[in-house]
Amino acid sequence: MKGPAGLLVLDKPQGWTSHDVVERVRRLTRVRRVGHAGTLDPLATGVLVVLIGPATRLAEFLLRHDKRYQATLRLGIATDTGDAEGRVLFERPVAISREAFEEVLQAFIGEIDQIPPAFSAIRMGGERLYEKARRGEPVSPPPRRVRIDALRLVEWNPPWAVLEVDCSAGTYIRALARDIGERLGCGAHLTALRRLASGPFTLADAVPWEAFEAAARAGSWTAYLRPVGEALPDWPPVTPGEALLIRLRHGQALPAAALPHPGPRLRVHGPDGELIALLERRGDRWQPVRVFPEDP
Repeated sequence: MKGPAGLLVLDKPQGWTSHDVVERVRRLTRVRRVGHAGTLDPLATGVLVVLIGPATRLAEFLLRHDKRYQATLRLGIATDTGDAEGRVLFERPVAISREAFEEVLQAFIGEIDQIPPAFSAIRMGGERLYEKARRGEPVSPPPRRVRIDALRLVEWNPPWAVLEVDCSAGTYIRALARDIGERLGCGAHLTALRRLASGPFTLADAVPWEAFEAAARAGSWTAYLRPVGEALPDWPPVTPGEALLIRLRHGQALPAAALPHPGPRLRVHGPDGELIALLERRGDRWQPVRVFPEDP
């Protein structure tokens, strides 16, 4: 019998890590293979895509999804973590107009080099940065290239400012708050963060945790499972004949002419809708970059 496979789009509660959500889903559903597609700090709430069963093999592709956040900044106070859970480094008066604040935001639009927070889960030397930082060791993570597509000021009540941020995967909103504060000269930190969207999924798709938990205890949680293909809208679906499906199930590349399509990638499904493989065009061939084995 095939086990459950698909996506759960959940509204993560505040105070839990993404790993906490995965562990609770695993315990409630009794599914062994559970993962997630994009870490949220404990402070944050909002859209968290949880992967069930074979869908965990999609994590690498879903982690690349762009994100949208609503972020609340407290101007005039800088912390060592970049958020409200950290130690205050300094406090300064805030004397800035809305117009000047919005002008500063423009400096962060586009591709920027961002230094991740010292208190982050990035690995250096086989250890998480936050583990070193908690021991008081100096931490100097290298900058990474990220992309900010939009910064919208939706509420201005100094020393508070609420922003909507459209950004690439890998962007740290805590670091963005820190850097905006540095540019202003008064410091700033993040006091609230809500993920509004991850790739194609928005808060309108997200199931409140209480509703999911109640369904899981009633044995009806699979009603919230979404097909894995929904997470890959930019991979057009195809359903080839049985002979080609057999080759793809064995990880064999196909001539480009076997699946005529102008795009650079394809999502291959069987006749029952089951996801078989993800293909990328490489020269004159379709190369499988992920193959999903048949359940026994």
